[in-house]
Amino acid sequence: MSRLKSPCITLILSLTAAALVVSLGGCGYKDRPVPPQQVVPRPITDLRYQLNDKGVTLFWSYPVQTVTGDDISEISSFDIYRSVIPAEDYCDNCPIPFGRPIKQPGGVIPDKGRKTATYKSTLLRPGNMYFFKVRSTAGWWATSKDSNIVSFLWNIPAMAPENLAASADDGVITLSWQPVTSHRDGSALSEDVLYQVYRRTGGGAFQPLGKPIKETGFVDTTPINGRKYFYKVQSLSVYEQATVGGGETEIVQASSIDRTPPAPPLGVRGVRTATAVKVFWEPVNERDLKGYRVYRRLAGKKKIQLVGEVNAPYVMFTDQTPPADSVRIFYSVSSIDTQDPANESVRSPEVMIKQ
Repeated sequence: MSRLKSPCITLILSLTAAALVVSLGGCGYKDRPVPPQQVVPRPITDLRYQLNDKGVTLFWSYPVQTVTGDDISEISSFDIYRSVIPAEDYCDNCPIPFGRPIKQPGGVIPDKGRKTATYKSTLLRPGNMYFFKVRSTAGWWATSKDSNIVSFLWNIPAMAPENLAASADDGVITLSWQPVTSHRDGSALSEDVLYQVYRRTGGGAFQPLGKPIKETGFVDTTPINGRKYFYKVQSLSVYEQATVGGGETEIVQASSIDRTPPAPPLGVRGVRTATAVKVFWEPVNERDLKGYRVYRRLAGKKKIQLVGEVNAPYVMFTDQTPPADSVRIFYSVSSIDTQDPANESVRSPEVMIKQ
């Protein structure tokens, strides 16, 4: 048999529920909750961009700590804000009208090293200034403050430079290309054009080499001999408000050629035995040293004869066939490296061996 609640009990339950609602509202859960500072990421400070003839690519590093200095293991998402202002309406002191954010997923932060996020934007409208900023979120409502703001002007890009060529020498790679004279739509250039050279090694990312230049040639004096390098060049249109990235060349590769010989050996000396001559010298400390070549000259003769080759680290050679009728024999030693053909040093001073 069911029981009916009395009016007093119903009134007590209603008052209790009302008090609970008032209590929760007073705790801050009536509206958007305020996250603890221990989970709010630090603002992004290295937002940067790269323009090409297709649009813009943004780059920034994942935050690794909260505003209180605690480590972050994961960024749940990024909010990317964009503003577009006609170039003729832009003013330095006017507020930037950013639109609604574009959401992009985040990811797990590695234990070591930095993680880079990217965002690409195409279909940009010529004659407009673009502004971007980014926020990161590490948890429920835990959103960082704004990053630094990047801005650029977009116009019809210049064509890519053509006929990029690379030639290599000792520690030097020289690039050359044809000048750019038109935009992508075929219209003639009226603005100044600069060129930015980029280089990468192996599977790494392309990095700019120095600042943009006016010339249609560039000499890279920083390669390590024997290492393979990849190059490309981008055209840049220079306007009063900003610089617009243009087309990029095809990628070329080159390896600088080692033509620098190792140092010559020092301290060459010799000892005659009953049937041979032993020649000694001090070791040469070179990274690419392969070995040594030993030369012999007879007294009163100008001709120098190669009598043997010794691989490093050995620093002794035995001449098994010294001329028996020579009262005096002169020996000298050179160093060779691992190149093919080998780079050879000058010969050491001669050491004289008497009969």
